[in-house]
Amino acid sequence: MITQLHGRLIEKHPPILVLDVNGVGYEVNAPLSTLESLPESGSEVTIYTHLSVREDGQALFGFRSRNERELFRRLIRVSGVGPKMALALLSGVDGNELVRCVNEDDPKRLTAVPGVGRKTAERLIVELRDRLEGCGFAVNPPGTGASSASGERDDGGASGGSVGEAIDGLVALGYKPGEAARMARTAAEPGMSCEAILRRALQRAVPAGG
Repeated sequence: MITQLHGRLIEKHPPILVLDVNGVGYEVNAPLSTLESLPESGSEVTIYTHLSVREDGQALFGFRSRNERELFRRLIRVSGVGPKMALALLSGVDGNELVRCVNEDDPKRLTAVPGVGRKTAERLIVELRDRLEGCGFAVNPPGTGASSASGERDDGGASGGSVGEAIDGLVALGYKPGEAARMARTAAEPGMSCEAILRRALQRAVPAGG
């Protein structure tokens, strides 16, 4: 079991990061919250990992904190929730907001995540209600959540490349290419990083109706 990696960050292309550990490159799937928190390529970082072994192959998932990894592990224990959906959930809804949705019985916020319908969201809330103790997340006050200013860093570059990367990231999270392009371009402003565009696009994906 690979539980932790420490090495040099080579690439960040949401939802993928590549980490060089003593000359070996590890491709790691990571939620947007983790990707936002990482420094620039070339920096030394530590990632807490979960290795998923399935009939169709193996995949490594990485998180900046043990708490986020633990929440991911609790999500994939829910009936019908696999690693890909858990990753999409933690990209579209941060840990504190997810706990709030469960505690306040709020499935609507979860249905903004691609692949999560009303019934799946309701099942998530029911099955997670007794599984969140000790996961390290607290309920956010109203109006807070994944949209903190730290998510909207100015990378100093043209937004064109960032928009393209954001579109690829949204497609990887389950959105159709046309919808992903519309979401990213609507969210983008000059100088915004890929992660900031993704964060804004996912926030705006919250459904307006019940």
